[in-house]
Amino acid sequence: MKLLYFLLIFLFSSTQLIQSQTIADYSKSSAWISQPEIINHKADVFYVYPTIYFSNTPANMQLSDDSLKEKAVGIYKEQASVFENDCNIFAPYYPQMSIAVLNIEGAEFDKHFNIAYSQVKAAFQYYLENLNDGRPFFIAGHSQGSLMILQMMKEKLINEQLIAAYVIGYSVTNEDLKQHPWLKIAQKSNDIGVIITYNTQSPDATGSPVLLEGAHCVNPLNWTTKTTYAADSLNQGAVFFDEKENPQPAILHYTDAQVGSDGALVVSSPNPDDFYVAGKSAFPRGVYHRYDYQFFYRNLQENIRARKNAYFNN
Repeated sequence: MKLLYFLLIFLFSSTQLIQSQTIADYSKSSAWISQPEIINHKADVFYVYPTIYFSNTPANMQLSDDSLKEKAVGIYKEQASVFENDCNIFAPYYPQMSIAVLNIEGAEFDKHFNIAYSQVKAAFQYYLENLNDGRPFFIAGHSQGSLMILQMMKEKLINEQLIAAYVIGYSVTNEDLKQHPWLKIAQKSNDIGVIITYNTQSPDATGSPVLLEGAHCVNPLNWTTKTTYAADSLNQGAVFFDEKENPQPAILHYTDAQVGSDGALVVSSPNPDDFYVAGKSAFPRGVYHRYDYQFFYRNLQENIRARKNAYFNN
């Protein structure tokens, strides 16, 4: 009987420990990848990082895991840096779902999603109430991070201070817009209160897990949803990063882009084999998910500035 008692106590304590490691105290700076002490800009961005937890076991990232936090910082540097010239960047750590969760459905998915989403929402609410000070803001993410910010938009947690939402590397679908008519897709380079979304792939790519049926796409070279071809001459520079997340010199006119019939952002210039390693790549050949920001880095920077200026001049 005593053994059973101590076993139950152990299991309860272990559960409490696991839960505590997926709950952040966002009043502490250690819960944030970026929480600037000095405010240098008139606008902010709230950024949510993509999947960096590649466990084959359905689980949530433990916020005590320094190796995963280091990966989050690395991808933050590669993506959120597009905002650094124009925005104060706020980016929380959150107990994201492992990649294995993204391949399951039903109650098991919901359990892990709710753990991750509850903390992103808590971080955003803390940001609005304690850190924002009334400034307009962007929200931005990639992949799983975009899934999180899209859910916040569906729940109308985003207020009139929104400049624009960069929901990149995930799909905003016809069904999303039908069920949540307040969601609006960008139609030009400087409209505000809108969503910018796209998923980059080669002309022959198939099987992208983030390209959903009825996906919308905003072309980051001409900032429309039209299928008009945008030549590589419109690409102001791709920026890639080395193994230490240091930016390399921009590559002017790196690639073209065109909205495909299935809602993909189709690019023809890169060689798919340069980005794919059989058995090691997380996405199918020709799906450039990892490089959604990098292929269009300079265009994103310019667009952030254009939308910010439009907000203040509106």
